[in-house]
Amino acid sequence: METNNNTVNKVTVNIYNEEYVVRGNENPEYMQMLGAYVDRRMRMIAQRNHNLSTNKVAVLTALNLADELNKLQEDYDQLIKKLEEEKKK
Repeated sequence: METNNNTVNKVTVNIYNEEYVVRGNENPEYMQMLGAYVDRRMRMIAQRNHNLSTNKVAVLTALNLADELNKLQEDYDQLIKKLEEEKKK
């Protein structure tokens, strides 16, 4: 969550009924949006798995987000490779 901005912002976000103070160089609205996104994802997983502890919901959410990130990175890498191949033609 870092940019070239040297201003450190402090935002309180509510994730899965817990408050967290987040500090970062990003604008407060962006940090709030990230917190809300994590909260939504945790609630979606908890709805499908009613008996999970908060820790397990958090870990499953992290795994789901890591999976999404990895797939996006693979797609990005493939696109960059295709663009580089097109440049060579």
